[in-house]
Amino acid sequence: MRSEDREMKIAIEGCMHGDLDNVYKTIQHHEQIHNTKVDLLLCCGDFQAVRNEKDMDSLSVPIKYRDEVLLEVLLRPRSRPVPTIFIGGNHEASNYLWELYYGGWAATNIYFLGYAGVVKFGNLRIGGLSGIYKRRDYRSGHYERPPYNQSTIKSLMQLEEPLDIFLSHDWPVGITDYGDARTLIQQKPFFQEEQLGSKPAAQLLEKLKPRYWFSAHLHCKFAAAVQHGNDGSVTKFLALDKCGPGKKFLQIIDIESEPGPFEVLYDEEWLAITREFNSVFPLTQRPASFSSAAMDIQESREWVRKKLEERQFKPFEMVKTVPAYNPSQRIFDPIPEIPQNPQTVSLLELLGLPYLLDSSPVTGERTAIPASPVGTEFQTYSEEIPIDDIDEIEDIPEVEGDNIPH
Repeated sequence: MRSEDREMKIAIEGCMHGDLDNVYKTIQHHEQIHNTKVDLLLCCGDFQAVRNEKDMDSLSVPIKYRDEVLLEVLLRPRSRPVPTIFIGGNHEASNYLWELYYGGWAATNIYFLGYAGVVKFGNLRIGGLSGIYKRRDYRSGHYERPPYNQSTIKSLMQLEEPLDIFLSHDWPVGITDYGDARTLIQQKPFFQEEQLGSKPAAQLLEKLKPRYWFSAHLHCKFAAAVQHGNDGSVTKFLALDKCGPGKKFLQIIDIESEPGPFEVLYDEEWLAITREFNSVFPLTQRPASFSSAAMDIQESREWVRKKLEERQFKPFEMVKTVPAYNPSQRIFDPIPEIPQNPQTVSLLELLGLPYLLDSSPVTGERTAIPASPVGTEFQTYSEEIPIDDIDEIEDIPEVEGDNIPH
């Protein structure tokens, strides 16, 4: 390591399921007993960014759990001691995340990467893909706002500059071939009957070759190391559990980094790709056509760079678009149309792009976002984590050493 470099301490969390306070408390406990400071928290999905009871109508969890989630409304004013970046999973308040399709501040100090996105934190490039892979929806447009589809994968495939970290909710298919699959099957016997993971995520892993890839979704811990061809590059993969006592939900790693300041910044290459692909943004069930999207983004990139330099690459500030949760003033009105989030509007204006999130390409009329389907398989966790007796605190130092295979 060069003398002017330092290590950035990053905490990675699996499925949040609304337990952000307990994750922060766990990190703070680790900081106290190890006399250290965590620079960044990354969450791999099921973040459940709920602002008030109206967001619950779009939250993809069984109805019987919704009041329980509301009691711990995630985005109410509170301490957020660690800068946090998250992606969406398959149990989200889809109405709010749709407002921030291109990414943005979901709350103060909490940044959503978007349905697909790349940002910089310090000198690290962090990319991510929200949602899970559904084969029947993958080639369809966003007529029902599926988590991700062919267009989001296609745009990520255009990245050429190396990524340090990539986040996905579900695992790349075949990743179990590069780790201790036998132990995994012993812990989760039903995995043997399923094909685990996402084929599009595996394609991204092969193309992007990030230094680290973090996932969640399957509620277990699994580590692997993927050797890419003969170029010597290796991706260290780690999946983590959901937050809960005795669960392997949190790991802390050190990554070599330039000195700070550490803050979330727009990524020039990604926004140039966004600018080119927005013209084929799919809003109907028909598959997107990429023939009109420019694959050579150099000219667009130079244009974007000049625009970003005027802002010092800083994202637009967080703006509240709905009232915060107030238990004494419950909201029971019908769901309003999805508002145009000022962050999204400002970003699109910066890039010279039209706002397409609330209008049909056929009629030009605003389109309502449907509530997420209510599943029956989701198990939530509501017991408060005893911070003075957390198994994960004993597990964290393992990753600081060599818990992720080299």
